[in-house]
Amino acid sequence: MIRQPSLITTLIDLFEHTWNRAREVTEPVLRLTARERQVLGLIAEGRSNSAVARALSITEAAVGKHVAGVFAKLELPATEDVNRRVLAVLAYLRGTAR
Repeated sequence: MIRQPSLITTLIDLFEHTWNRAREVTEPVLRLTARERQVLGLIAEGRSNSAVARALSITEAAVGKHVAGVFAKLELPATEDVNRRVLAVLAYLRGTAR
């Protein structure tokens, strides 16, 4: 039994911080369509757009549209400083690891 109010407060703060961080990571991934999650899952396996297209029996153009949707829903703007594909995979892995 915990009798120190400061310890209880610390534990509650830690829980709330962890809960909020988990929601930040998983909620954007949950906004993806089933097909976008499939595409992102195959990208997470290291497959190229052409390999994803073959695996899902869709065109590369369709894969590109799904990837663009993933980037938009995960709010990953195009910049020279980051690789959106890698950031999308990291979001996917964090979201599915729970």
